[in-house]
Amino acid sequence: MDRQEQIEALLDHFRNPRNRQVIDPVDVTMPGGNPGCGDVVTIYFRATEDGGRLDAASFVGNGCTISQAAASVLMEMVNERRPPLEDILAMDYEDMVDHLGRETVNSRPRCATLALGTLKAAVRRYSRNRLRVEHGLPPEPGGEDEAEEFLV
Repeated sequence: MDRQEQIEALLDHFRNPRNRQVIDPVDVTMPGGNPGCGDVVTIYFRATEDGGRLDAASFVGNGCTISQAAASVLMEMVNERRPPLEDILAMDYEDMVDHLGRETVNSRPRCATLALGTLKAAVRRYSRNRLRVEHGLPPEPGGEDEAEEFLV
């Protein structure tokens, strides 16, 4: 894909975001943001009943074209594949930049990888909470008011 096609694909995802909604029920609601530029996304994550794979994910957010389009691209990818949770944690930030178009988003890596970092944080929280419940502890607190920053 050439640079113009990459830009058009990002604009399409920005104007017509995929999976931009609150899903219910969810296992984890994970906010994330880039304080330096004001981009924010909240990821809604649900695992399969056995806890081994992604069942559904969505996002809501505000920010630049790249951050919001990247969230849409990521949600489309993971909802189509429904990968094991380990695969989500293994996803590489550089691969995300390449998938979006390195030449197009290279000057804004924080924006391009915000949703991926937030999704990984949601998976980690889900895994921790699952272990806590298995050991008779309550899930860890946290939610909408707990913003996290994800940097490349």
